[in-house]
Amino acid sequence: MSPDDPGHDLDEAIAGFRTVVGYKVRRALGAWNPEWEDVTNEILAQAVAKVRSGEFRGESSIGTFIFTITRRRIADYIRDKSRVLRHAPEPPPSPGPEALADRQERARRLTAAVRKLKPKYRDILYLYHFQGLSREETARKLGLTPIQVSDRASYARKLLRRLLGPSFFPSGKAGGD
Repeated sequence: MSPDDPGHDLDEAIAGFRTVVGYKVRRALGAWNPEWEDVTNEILAQAVAKVRSGEFRGESSIGTFIFTITRRRIADYIRDKSRVLRHAPEPPPSPGPEALADRQERARRLTAAVRKLKPKYRDILYLYHFQGLSREETARKLGLTPIQVSDRASYARKLLRRLLGPSFFPSGKAGGD
């Protein structure tokens, strides 16, 4: 496009609104939103296209025309994004303060009980149950057979049931017995 082309002046005039339009878009969508710049570019490209197609009739200033496009594009963007969110699964409700306190107390009691176990049982529980290693992986790490891992894990759970009491394990099970 040459400097004497009338379209060149139009592009420059509309580009002069980039900073203000970008500011409005960032404010509406959030500066953290990586799409703000794309939306800004779409708005300016749409403004140029509408002026060239004759949709801008000069009944208002070019600035008012561009800001109307900006408001509408921001509303469309937010509407589209909220449509996507409506179809997203509802997150589970967060536990209340009583449930959190109960969880913390149970964790504290379990930690204290595990610390009372001999190291050979603590190691089995840690690797097999807390780290989720298989019997074979646990056996290799500890130099045992898989059967010994199962036996020690079972006995460690039995010791935990004794230390913590039946009310700690409402189903009567400890750690998958």
